[in-house]
Formats: sequence, structure tokens, C-alpha cells
Amino acid sequence: MTVAVPTLALERRLLTECDLVISLDEVGRGALAGPVAVGAAMMTAAGARRRVPEGLRDSKLVSEKRRPEVAVRASAWVQASGVGWASSAEVDEVGIMRALGLAASRAVQAIADQGVLLANALVLLDGNHDYLSSVHPDPLRVRPVIKADRDCASVSAASVIAKVARDTYMTGIHEEHPAYQWDRNKGYASAEHRQAINDLGLSPHHRSSWAIAAAPTLF
Repeated sequence: MTVAVPTLALERRLLTECDLVISLDEVGRGALAGPVAVGAAMMTAAGARRRVPEGLRDSKLVSEKRRPEVAVRASAWVQASGVGWASSAEVDEVGIMRALGLAASRAVQAIADQGVLLANALVLLDGNHDYLSSVHPDPLRVRPVIKADRDCASVSAASVIAKVARDTYMTGIHEEHPAYQWDRNKGYASAEHRQAINDLGLSPHHRSSWAIAAAPTLF
């Protein structure tokens, strides 16, 4: 099977009409436990002339073993990067889509906190729904693009940066509740994870508002 190789074709077109592109991608939307995270990767016209790092793909297309090194290359390649988070408690309180918006807004703010001016920025958002604009306190130009994580190199960078950050977080809290095997499943609905929930109930890191007992195995 041929694996799609992301390019900067869309980013270069967009950078003819704006000063910079901030690309966003989320991870953890379908997990039963842990936060959702949104990665942000900033690209300028000068940066878009640089070669795409070797091995950069949507995080789902990069092996777990290789992701950390790819994330390091991606972070060094873009002009700024960051990760925004929304906790499992926030998912329970406001729902998954608004929680994604909160995480995305925090990711954009992480870029702004590095001294980046957002006045003439365009946000390139993977997917078909703008979950950012209704949450972010300031007006932003947002362009949702289906399969952007696969096709747009800057979004691939955001994807792998967010994935490595969230996986690291889930591995870090594994020792608090080792029976759920978050070091292996990262909070997703593996058979072992669901069995531990059946045996032990929910931890404080689980999304208690979800119908977890009936959750399908996602990988």
C-alpha cells in the first residue's frame, strides 16, 4: 500500500494571502481516559521553502517507536509549536467538541505566548468542522480541511507533536493505576482496558460521562 506523503502545497498557497499559518490537529478524541490534546505548528513563507523532514507523516502512519524522533524533527522544522490540553473532567463538563475547542484555543495561545502576532494568521484545522472559533476569545481565520493531517506537512507536524506529547502523558500516569495498562493503550478502549474497568470501575482520569461499559474496542 502506498502511504501518502504530505507536502506544503496548500500552505504555500495560503501564505500568499496571510503572514503565517498555524496548523492544528487533535489526538485523544476517542479515548476513554486522559485528556484531549491539540498540537499546533506554525509555518511562515520562509519556512515553507524548507524541505519537509524525512519520515514526517500523519501520526497514525508513523510507528510508535519512530514517533519521538519524528516529533523532534518536526518541532525543529516549524517556526513555532505547542500543545493545548483539555482534561477528562472538562470533557465530562462541556462535551468532547467544546473540549477540543478549548484545547485548540490553548494550542493557539501557546504559539502566541512565544511572541507570535496572530493578527494576520490563518488557522489550518484538520477535519470538516471548526471547533475553535466559538471558543477562542479573539476572531481567527479558520480553514478546516479534510485529511489535512495526511496531506499537509505542517498539520502532520502538529499531529505527531501532539501524539507524542499525549502518549508521554498517559505513560507517565500509568503507575498511578497500572491495571488499566495506559502505557500500552494510552487510554483507548483495548480489551484489557475495558476488562480493568469492569473489574475495578473508573479512575479519576476516566471520562465518566461516557457510556464506557459499552465502548467498542478501537484498536
